[in-house]
Amino acid sequence: MAGPGDPPEGTPEGTSGGEDEYRSVVFDESFIRAARIQEYSAHERLTDHAPAVRRRPARRSRQALALVLLIAIAFGTAVYMGLRNPYQTQTARRTAEPLRMTVIPLSPQGAVPGAAPESLFAHSPAAQFRIGAEGVPLPASRRTAHFSDSQVVAALTTAKEYIVHSSLYPEVLTRQQVRPVRALIDADQLDQFDESFSHPAADGRHAPTGWLVRFDPALAQLADRKVRVQGTLQAAETDSSTLEVTADHTLVYALRPAGAAADAPASLFTVRRELQFRFDREDLRTHQLQLIVSYVQAGPLSCAEDSTNHLRPLLAGQTAKTGGPAGTDPYATGGATALCGALATSTQPRV
Repeated sequence: MAGPGDPPEGTPEGTSGGEDEYRSVVFDESFIRAARIQEYSAHERLTDHAPAVRRRPARRSRQALALVLLIAIAFGTAVYMGLRNPYQTQTARRTAEPLRMTVIPLSPQGAVPGAAPESLFAHSPAAQFRIGAEGVPLPASRRTAHFSDSQVVAALTTAKEYIVHSSLYPEVLTRQQVRPVRALIDADQLDQFDESFSHPAADGRHAPTGWLVRFDPALAQLADRKVRVQGTLQAAETDSSTLEVTADHTLVYALRPAGAAADAPASLFTVRRELQFRFDREDLRTHQLQLIVSYVQAGPLSCAEDSTNHLRPLLAGQTAKTGGPAGTDPYATGGATALCGALATSTQPRV
């Protein structure tokens, strides 16, 4: 009888004993034929046995996702650092210069003429001036080397808006508000603007009348809201990041004494404003401006009166007080030279 490891038909002939050690691993044809072959059904293969092919874990997919996330984080960091780069910000955005201002009172050489506002305007050099904002027309504009047409127009429009708000708004002229003007000032100049109104000083830096036109409400009121205006606006590029607008306007107001009746004689008050505005690209985006130079001549005023905080006009029938402007101390630092001019008789209405 064959043993447990023997083939079913016994030991084949012609085999030698040296092959005994391989009998456990070598099978002849009769052994293979006698082997029981069991093939599992499809259902058995699906339920009781593992699939023939094992799915490999999605290692490559996870690696690809991690790589995409890493690239996205690196790109976002680069963009953030580019926007927050202090050197780039410093190059593109310069700090605004403080406003330099000069206010010159013009003293009349005789009594101030008085009449109805319509008669005064008709017999004055302002007879052909336009009324209000129509007297501040925008010039024909074109692009510069580094600024587009729309950017030049934006600078001119903002400058015009400042002139209108600071010299034509009744609430500004009567010292009731400064907000319409302040809203247009670049953030770098707001401290100087606020200090000018909280602590006025004749130092060429902090005179409210250098920022805007306003009359002492205790002395004068508007006799006619139709202010006559004539002037020009010009825009030019100073460098690749800066536009400048120069404004030169003459404004004529009809005034009468505060609290006077509507039929009381009025007088004319003339203000010449030469303003220089500066715009960088941030100002154009925020619709704001930097006021760099303000040169103002106004009259009739008395040279002896202080015109720093507000204008104190001479009204119909009044004459200038004797004496010149306040003395100037050449040894004092930080002050401005006191100036005063004479108002030409040809500028007064002939009534």
